[in-house]
Amino acid sequence: MKKKIVVVGSLNLDLVANVERMPAEGETMLGQAFATYPGGKGANQAVAAAKLGGEVMMVGRLGNDLFAEELRRELANVGVNARCVENVECASGSAVILVTPQGANSIVVIPGANATLRPEDLDDYTDVFRDAGVILSQLEIPLDTVERLGQIAAELNVPFVLDPAPVQALSAATLRCVTWLTPNETETQLLLQQLGYSVDDSLSEDAVHAAADRLLATGARNVILKLGGRGIYLAGADVAGEFVSPFVVKAVDTTAAGDAFNGGFAYGLTRGMAPVEAAKFACAVAAVSVTRVGAQPSMPTLQEAETLLGVPVAS
Repeated sequence: MKKKIVVVGSLNLDLVANVERMPAEGETMLGQAFATYPGGKGANQAVAAAKLGGEVMMVGRLGNDLFAEELRRELANVGVNARCVENVECASGSAVILVTPQGANSIVVIPGANATLRPEDLDDYTDVFRDAGVILSQLEIPLDTVERLGQIAAELNVPFVLDPAPVQALSAATLRCVTWLTPNETETQLLLQQLGYSVDDSLSEDAVHAAADRLLATGARNVILKLGGRGIYLAGADVAGEFVSPFVVKAVDTTAAGDAFNGGFAYGLTRGMAPVEAAKFACAVAAVSVTRVGAQPSMPTLQEAETLLGVPVAS
């Protein structure tokens, strides 16, 4: 049975500059191209799930500016229900992104209106959360809001997928509410450092197992470690430790690959896929996304993800 996906998170306009290489500190260099795209980790994940055919509700905040008009229009274009995205009297969120020809990126996020989504605001959307099959969030909104969201998800017994980006210190109480914690390699290392562990910079196979065990010991029910070109590793109460291999594609822009994965994973879970099956599907979604430029414009349709996966999935 299809279930709703509720995304609570950020909406940003991405200002993207293509550069030959990342500039050094204090260096001025010429860029190769510039474009703007709708983004924000929350909106990216909402769009990813919606373009696959998911029934998606977005909860967030926009400013009172031209950015807001464009961002709301883009959500509507892909079928994201944005009635819980309210406008406030400040600038909308934005992100400055540098992208190299190899697809590497560097990102500076300016929260803007995203910073105004407060814990008490979530209480207005209890009925929305109660009807959810899964709740997604990230850390581009206030941390205390994420903490309250975790409490609500736990109270309603709704699976809570948390993308800990950008990395911040998470309380034990919040981590105990997380059903799926989904850091990438850098975020995994930073989380472990915050917990007082020494970190294997390469995250070797043995280090991956240890990292997952240590993150699970914080109270999170399951973890998915996103390992870039090495695929992902799942472990926890609902899945035995397992690596999932990546799909080999030519990367053009990796900006929203993690968001594509989370949106695809949520879609899979709400279509009744087992976690490993949903993760494999999400890897295909992420792989398609990195072959195209931009955050939300790069998100694939279900047919595109199925073509790479090689098999149809439940729609």
